[in-house]
Amino acid sequence: MTAPSIKLSDVSVRYTLPTEQVRSVKDVAIRFFGRRRVQFQHFWALRHIHLDVHQGETVGITGPNGAGKSTLLKVVSRVLRPTEGRVQVWGNVAPLLELGAGFDYELTGRENIVINGMLLGYSKAHMIARTPAIVDFAGLARFIDAPVRTYSSGMVARLGFAIATDQKPEVLIVDEILSVGDADFQTKSGQRIFDFQRQGSTILVVSHSMAVIEKLASRVVRLEGGKVV
Repeated sequence: MTAPSIKLSDVSVRYTLPTEQVRSVKDVAIRFFGRRRVQFQHFWALRHIHLDVHQGETVGITGPNGAGKSTLLKVVSRVLRPTEGRVQVWGNVAPLLELGAGFDYELTGRENIVINGMLLGYSKAHMIARTPAIVDFAGLARFIDAPVRTYSSGMVARLGFAIATDQKPEVLIVDEILSVGDADFQTKSGQRIFDFQRQGSTILVVSHSMAVIEKLASRVVRLEGGKVV
């Protein structure tokens, strides 16, 4: 057995949810000065998760909506900090979660490539040098100098995928993104993930498609109600 790439030790994530609708800061102020505080309840999205994913392994995460799958990926990607427990990840991580979420829609696609790549830890010079290959993979040469606000949602997702997967990651986090773009781009994006798998990347993938899970994963973890079942 190889060394672990991902290790979750007794990880729990708790969200705090208001029990009544609060539309604005004004609503909060009215309740505060009227001595009627907003009531909250706690919701455990993940509860006592223990999980080891070893180097080069592909693990599928399945379960119904609300089971905690996306929360688990966000914890591993360091988007969320766990309420309890410890998360350890070894190697550079490429999180394919909400593609394009970090874009500035007033800037051009070319400018967003550089900024998004720097957010992933690459230098400005590196991203400028890699821009032609990223644009070619995304198929956006005609539009790359237009503001991203003029892009369709599919174009945004294609650009986000191309940036995040331009370099082979040691750890790849995939959340239901194999349906990005048209049929041709779906084939390209799927092939890139398979290439990473063959090159030894560790992959954690969430999908409702058992066909995708069976094709990619060597092991499956099922979540229900925030717990491993």
